[in-house]
Amino acid sequence: MKDLRSLNKYFIKYKWRLSLGLLFVAISSKFAVMPGNVIQQMLDKVVAMSAQQNRGEEIFGIVLQGGLLLLGLALLRGLFMFMMRQTIIVMSRHIEFDQKNEIYAHYQRLHTAFFKANFTGDLMNRISEDVSRVRMYTGPSIMYFTSVVFLVIFCVWDMLRVDVWLTVCVVAPLPLLALSIFYVNKIIHRKSSRIQAQLSALTTTAQESYSGIRVIKSFVQERNMMRFFETTSEQYRKSSIDLSLTEAVYFPAMNLFIGFSMLSTVLIGGYFAINGQISTGNIAQFVIYINLLMFPISSIGMVASMTQRAGASQARIDEFLHTKPAIVSPANGIATPPAGDVHFNDISFTYPHTGITALRHFSLHVKAGEKVAIIGRTGSGKSTLAHMLLRMYDTTEGALELDGHNVNRYDLDILRGGIAYAPQEAYLFSDTILNNIRFGRASATEAEVKEAARMADLDKDIAGFQQGYETVVGERGVMLSGGQKQRMVLARALLKKSNILLLDECLSAVDTQTEKTILNNLGTYLQGKTVLVITHRIFTSWAFDKIIILDNGNIAEQGTHDELMALDGRYAKLYRHQTEVA
Repeated sequence: MKDLRSLNKYFIKYKWRLSLGLLFVAISSKFAVMPGNVIQQMLDKVVAMSAQQNRGEEIFGIVLQGGLLLLGLALLRGLFMFMMRQTIIVMSRHIEFDQKNEIYAHYQRLHTAFFKANFTGDLMNRISEDVSRVRMYTGPSIMYFTSVVFLVIFCVWDMLRVDVWLTVCVVAPLPLLALSIFYVNKIIHRKSSRIQAQLSALTTTAQESYSGIRVIKSFVQERNMMRFFETTSEQYRKSSIDLSLTEAVYFPAMNLFIGFSMLSTVLIGGYFAINGQISTGNIAQFVIYINLLMFPISSIGMVASMTQRAGASQARIDEFLHTKPAIVSPANGIATPPAGDVHFNDISFTYPHTGITALRHFSLHVKAGEKVAIIGRTGSGKSTLAHMLLRMYDTTEGALELDGHNVNRYDLDILRGGIAYAPQEAYLFSDTILNNIRFGRASATEAEVKEAARMADLDKDIAGFQQGYETVVGERGVMLSGGQKQRMVLARALLKKSNILLLDECLSAVDTQTEKTILNNLGTYLQGKTVLVITHRIFTSWAFDKIIILDNGNIAEQGTHDELMALDGRYAKLYRHQTEVA
């Protein structure tokens, strides 16, 4: 199948394992066929001697010798079958390992818009279920298929040496078997593709239910979600049963064709033996070969099914692997972290997955070391500025410059490593508090982690935990409050010690007193750093060099606190309202 051609690079990588495996398949197949010749010779000798008197001891000796020889051949076949599996099956595990790493690495390189357009459950299904189905092709499928090929070659060759016409009569049903397999395979491929898509939908439904279990319970939607899951699961069940019914055609067809071959052997072989064309041992030899071919030929259906499933899964994998990242590092990109001079030069941006224009001809120059507040309502384009700076998206129009260089000229790792970002959505890993904060800089010492936690006013909370910094926060930080999660993400950003700090609504879940404590703690730390604070409310304890009021992607007002108060516009109204509420 053409979809499986992309696996050739792995077969080339593990060519020695594959070659040895095929050699062991051939040797084990040869040892499987050799007992037919031994039994034929032994039976012919016994029949010849049985017509004579007082030859019992010789007959016993022949049978004993033949039995020991058969035992030796069986042991040798078993040894090479073990070696066959140790090479081919182990190779398939190596390919599975490489393929999962390749997919995961590709996911890491893909742009943000890709993950907004695809479900997490579908991404997980392709790296787990689809890769597992492909492994069944690179391991068992190849092993069984090559075993069939070698067994057929060895058996048919020995059969032709006995009698050509009898061989033709015995193997005549096999082409019909091949045609039936080819026909059914097309149906299986189509149904397998549909099943994999349904399985992705099922996985996505389950993943969203687990992640949002608290929302489901709070809105008492357990039954509705259960009905929705049952509906999706029922569709998958029906498709799977439909595929199983199609696959069920294989084995009855195998038994039917093998039965015809066995009947031909007994009837035609018996007729030839009566006429003296072949011996009685030859009939036994043919029966052994037919029985020997029974399982391998029966496995053709299984192999074909595994191959079709693997082809459908590999097509789904390649669909994502062939997706090119929209954001890539330039060749010979700037390898020096930005010092902090930021210039948004007439920028416009439209989100590709929604068509919403978030920024319209936005211009702003932030000198290195300045502190700028960007204030605006939800949907005004504030967070988009942070995404632009981190190159999560590229501008639709205009240019973003850092230290006088277009942001597109920077190496991505250097760029993002030089910017500390504390987003509003506090994402934490199911790990300890220490490791979650240290995620910002893996080389940080425990003392540096604690200092970052202190600046984020989180140290008092951590001291109250029984295991302190070794406390596991649970999936997405489920063990913590919203304010604790935001402060932990802030500590993670502070630990990075970058020249540019982006604070995107990162204190929206903390109370006013905690906010003041944090801002006071950061006073000394932020000296000389470029700070962009994205917020919907005013930080009264900080003296910003610039304050921007953003509305619908445009700058509505800008200036210092005193200038904006004198203007008596939106900022002044917001400040008075916030002060009155306080």
